[in-house]
Amino acid sequence: MKTFELSGKKREIVTRAADQKRALKALRKQNEVPAVMYGGKEVIHMSVPFNEVRKLIYTPEIYLVDLNIDGTVHTAILKETQFGPVTDELLHIDFYEVATDKPIVMNVPIVLQGHADGVKAGGQLNVTMRRLKVKGLYGNIPEELVVNVDKLALGKSIQVGSLQFDGIELVSPKNAVVCSVSVTRAALSSTTEEAAPAGEEAPAADAAAPAADAETK
Repeated sequence: MKTFELSGKKREIVTRAADQKRALKALRKQNEVPAVMYGGKEVIHMSVPFNEVRKLIYTPEIYLVDLNIDGTVHTAILKETQFGPVTDELLHIDFYEVATDKPIVMNVPIVLQGHADGVKAGGQLNVTMRRLKVKGLYGNIPEELVVNVDKLALGKSIQVGSLQFDGIELVSPKNAVVCSVSVTRAALSSTTEEAAPAGEEAPAADAAAPAADAETK
């Protein structure tokens, strides 16, 4: 996993709610983002520069964070972000300090590899999940999870329970669908044509049936 370097500085905790709200607002006006780091010997309240942390937040990639807080470097992962409901402003960040011998849980991006048999037959590939939740030592967690779709046929899907990766455990529900190939009109037409007897034209898929009350002479 790639590493992201980030600086931060401790901030004082204000007990009164009104004072705390003012203090956090003042921090954000200085282009600083309030943050908290859990998982270590102590919970650390801090702030990080928005111009630095935005490169960590607005990316599909995952990183280990070398978080330098007042000169002391902690290894952490980004755990959670909070945005304003109206302005979409970055309001708060939670980090989680990690250790080499302590498993962590992360959402890892999925990369589909190959050309599905069902797509070759005219079907459409549908991606349901972009990330999988995994558990493992941070040294074993890859930057991405590669899922091969070559053998995925028409009308079939790949579920989490059918996947396996070395050194990590998949935490996402086993019956969750990662991707599938849906049957399209083009695929139906192709199947109908292949099933028609030699020398005969396949009937149109949407041909109207004869009227049951047609008049006879």
